[in-house]
Amino acid sequence: MKPSPSPNFKLKTSNSKIVIRRVHRPAARSAASRPAPQAARAKAPAKKSSIWNMKIGGGGEPVMKESEVLLLTGELADLLEAGMTLGQALGCLANQGEEDSAQRAICKDLTERIVNGESFSDAVARHPKTFQPLYANMLRAGEASGAMIEVLRRLVDHYERVDSMKGKIKSALSYPVVVLIFGVIAVIFALWWIIPQFKKVFESMGASLPLPTRMLMGMSDGLIQYGWLMAIGIGITVVWFRKWSKSKSGREKIDGWKLRAPLIKGIVAAGAYSSLAYTLKTLLVNGVNVLNALKIAEQTCGNAVIANALGVARKRVTDGTSISGPLAASGAFPRMMTDMLAVGEQAGNMTDSLEHIGKRYQKDMDRNIVTFTNALEPILIIAIAGAVGFVAIAILMAVFKVSSSIG
Repeated sequence: MKPSPSPNFKLKTSNSKIVIRRVHRPAARSAASRPAPQAARAKAPAKKSSIWNMKIGGGGEPVMKESEVLLLTGELADLLEAGMTLGQALGCLANQGEEDSAQRAICKDLTERIVNGESFSDAVARHPKTFQPLYANMLRAGEASGAMIEVLRRLVDHYERVDSMKGKIKSALSYPVVVLIFGVIAVIFALWWIIPQFKKVFESMGASLPLPTRMLMGMSDGLIQYGWLMAIGIGITVVWFRKWSKSKSGREKIDGWKLRAPLIKGIVAAGAYSSLAYTLKTLLVNGVNVLNALKIAEQTCGNAVIANALGVARKRVTDGTSISGPLAASGAFPRMMTDMLAVGEQAGNMTDSLEHIGKRYQKDMDRNIVTFTNALEPILIIAIAGAVGFVAIAILMAVFKVSSSIG
């Protein structure tokens, strides 16, 4: 009898975990080459994969973007639906892409961990920078219910909604940012290059200059003489701000400002409420209990103020109260949202209420984005026109002054 080919991977559901075990055909093998018993493997600590230490893009841990996670999840669901085992599907995905890609490294690491006895959800949790807590917890619920493909499809829907929200916000901000950058560059170029040329002409004529022209000349001289100091100061400020914004107090202050700032508060708040509602709905539908769902939503909501309110609400829910009551008491959520949650609790249909809340605030976000774009465009035009107009008026006033003195 010839030795059997490479071992096949089979998916076995045991209680709340999916375990991948090797199944070999009968073949003559030495005792040293046989795999360790399942009980011995379970007692041994999870082995750290060597792939974890490979450097992707200069970092120690391979990290995938959200768009790549979305694509990977959809492809994994397709392969499982086509009849592949989990090990085969991950192995197939590990062979895709470039040799040093993060997807290849992470899929190989997941395959190794599953073969060594870890569940899929635990293996995914080993990559917190790539997979959010929501991802691992939903997989855990799918392992318990045996509906892994359905859970992966819902994860795809979740990531598509989040990606759509971020795309709309970026699209709304792209035009104003580009206009502002070009306006600032134009003013700096005028102060650095054009104004000094006029200054030489005016000084050679020896005429007294109007106040706006003298102010403009002073700004130009200051930029030329101390521009390097300004650049260093701006760089230090940016580095300090980025470091401070990552601290707990900095995140809370910045996120609180976002919820109060004119024009953008409607976009930020509506996007946060919609994302929160869809996240809770996705978790509850997949069998995650309320306390765990609130904890995961707190970790993934993206706004420190709302996360703090969710943390307080979760503690009160532990005491036996409803969700809508603690959320309303926090003052961080609108009355309409908490009222709709209360109706869902009374009817015993929380998931439908969360679906309606998500759609409601997603529409609000779309309207606020349109309002923001329509309002910001004339504001930027007026600001840039004012800056360029001041430069032009200051130069023309000097020209008229010199012309009249010559006459």
